[in-house]
Amino acid sequence: MKNAVVMGLSLGTLALAGACTQLPMESNAAAQPGLRSGLIATASSIPDSAGYENRPPRDPNGIGRYYQGRQIAHVMGHEGADWLERDDRSQEEGTETLVKELHLKPTDVVADIGAGTGFFSFRLAALVPQGEVLAVDIQPEMIAELKQRQLKNGLRNVEPVLGTISDPHLPAGKVDVVLIVDAYHEFDHPHEMGLAIRKALRPGTGRLALVEYRAEDPNVPIKQIHKMTVGQAKKEMSAVGLEFVEVRETLPQQHLLLFRRPAANP
Repeated sequence: MKNAVVMGLSLGTLALAGACTQLPMESNAAAQPGLRSGLIATASSIPDSAGYENRPPRDPNGIGRYYQGRQIAHVMGHEGADWLERDDRSQEEGTETLVKELHLKPTDVVADIGAGTGFFSFRLAALVPQGEVLAVDIQPEMIAELKQRQLKNGLRNVEPVLGTISDPHLPAGKVDVVLIVDAYHEFDHPHEMGLAIRKALRPGTGRLALVEYRAEDPNVPIKQIHKMTVGQAKKEMSAVGLEFVEVRETLPQQHLLLFRRPAANP
């Protein structure tokens, strides 16, 4: 389900400045059944009990659906697979730092939601040799690409999982860490997904690592709809019963927000 998206002075600047914004990719993805809710709002409405509101898009890079006051962004299609594997991604995003910040144990069960081509899934797999990585995506094309890469690298502890826009299809109470990198802001059904993630996490110890570009920083060259503030993230995770732990600002341009499923949370 995922994953983040995708123009200058150098090639690196070109890719970064357009991250999450390639309209052909977004449009193609939006047209595919099951990837978009198909909501094109024509009039304002009062938010429902889950926090959703349908009204005209205030940003053309988003859809006419809002959650907790935030407009949901277009999803990136599988056509952007090469961008996910670009050579300079590790340097631009500090991906090795991110992986270290998760402090994984060898036996952990990790869910990479919006796994795409498995960029993070396969890096995480090497750190949990007695555990497992559940690589979740809603696009069959991404799952197929992930499986092809798995045949080449031979990492057997990565399990591709085809999810839906409202359910990542994770085992209840069995996941130690859920990782979502630059994808949550594109979820059509963030409330339902949040509830499903909470249910999948181990009570008391299961953690959600949410990575999103910093909306508070105007120098981050990403369109505003593809960024998120700490306050907004805390608001949305609280709405599904996840407890804020901390925010780590060790990445070049993104927040790393950590949440936990409380022990008493059903």
